[in-house]
Amino acid sequence: MTVNQPAINASNSIIVRLKIDNKIGMLASVTQTISEMHGIVGAIDLVQAETGVLVRDISIYTHDQEHSEKIITAIKNLHGIEFINFSDRTFLVHLGGKISVRNRIPVKTRDDLSMAYTPGVARVCMDIFEDPEDAYKLTIKGNTIAVVTDGTAVLGLGDIGPKAAMPVMEGKAMLFKEFADIDAWPICLDTTDTEEIIRTVKAIAPGFGGINLEDISAPRCFEIERRLREELDIPVFHDDQHGTAVVSTAALINALKFVNKKVEDIKVVVSGAGAAGTACSKMIMQLGIKNLIGCDSKGAIHAKRNDLNPSKQWFVENTNPNNENGSLKDVIAGADVFLGVSAPNVINGEDVKRMAKDPIVFAMSNPDPEISPDEALPLVAVMATGRSDYPNQINNVLCFPGIFRGALDCLASTINEEMKLATAHAIAGTVKELHLCADYIIPSVFDSSVAPKIAKAVKQAAIKTGVARRVKS
Repeated sequence: MTVNQPAINASNSIIVRLKIDNKIGMLASVTQTISEMHGIVGAIDLVQAETGVLVRDISIYTHDQEHSEKIITAIKNLHGIEFINFSDRTFLVHLGGKISVRNRIPVKTRDDLSMAYTPGVARVCMDIFEDPEDAYKLTIKGNTIAVVTDGTAVLGLGDIGPKAAMPVMEGKAMLFKEFADIDAWPICLDTTDTEEIIRTVKAIAPGFGGINLEDISAPRCFEIERRLREELDIPVFHDDQHGTAVVSTAALINALKFVNKKVEDIKVVVSGAGAAGTACSKMIMQLGIKNLIGCDSKGAIHAKRNDLNPSKQWFVENTNPNNENGSLKDVIAGADVFLGVSAPNVINGEDVKRMAKDPIVFAMSNPDPEISPDEALPLVAVMATGRSDYPNQINNVLCFPGIFRGALDCLASTINEEMKLATAHAIAGTVKELHLCADYIIPSVFDSSVAPKIAKAVKQAAIKTGVARRVKS
């Protein structure tokens, strides 16, 4: 597999429906062809038996759409095989959307209707009018998050607009429900105007217990988050910034334990000075890191550069104590940690060899990391990526469900730095030192113990810092 070739997994899988002559070796000829084309055969289902033929559905795991098309062409050229149709399994998952509204109580009788709706609902409305805080217990507000985007920075796809962003936001809502039993709803805004986004989110806020900002391009995302945190009394969290920062901080805590290095002694180089890179840098420095160098596409950020926007000025004021300059490849020399949230293939094996002993490399650009894991793994002590096909996936789903669960449970008015850092330590603490190893510095996204541990830590931090409005369960 080349570095730029997508992994074979379910996200690139298809189902082909074939009418196959019912003779010995015919099915084998299909599976052999798929194998020769470097596809992987999954489930084989019998759909229908007809005279002399069998109709089968065969699942095939591929690299990408082009790879799928080549496999289909090869199958069509087989004798004794009639190609009926194929389906993209990922598109099947998304048909009709991935989430829905479900009633918590039945409405089957007149009594049900009179209590759930008019006239009984009027008394509940007036109760909330007299005490607005009752909305948290008498409506969905206390367990509902708005997942808000303008579609300008979606995954690695860029500015694709609000409609095209919907599948991602639906997926985010699914994860909230699956991992923390939080109801979340996609809010895709058809505007990129900062002030209009702020006004809109403020206008819809009464119906939600928290706001999760998602896939909004920098530097607008900084201002939008800052203003909404200041002007709303519910938690606001920009996951692209702070989710990535929290999980990478958790991974770094355990990676440093594994290589037996102290935070105050290490040199860290961060590739990427956008939303995620800035947030990651700010957070890992809270661990006590003294020597961090941020790099953008032009190289190290230092005091003598005169081409920096206000957000990058933070690096000048708070990092690079030795005022190192030059390219990323220059300043990576002697680094203990490389943290990448930038672009594919910005470093290579020769760069890693110039790092300090037992280097730690977090290459989190998706889908193609800053260095190929296959090239880096023989050279590093610890490797992490944003991908699911390699160990130590830095995945935000480890973070945001538990953070919001804890914030909602204690009616926190905000998500502050103490709550984020508590989250990082909670995630790191899930991996017991007995089990800590190069391939296991971060728990699985399917570890059901993670979200409850985070929620507990977040609640404690919220209460300690005075932002919790409910201090008892």
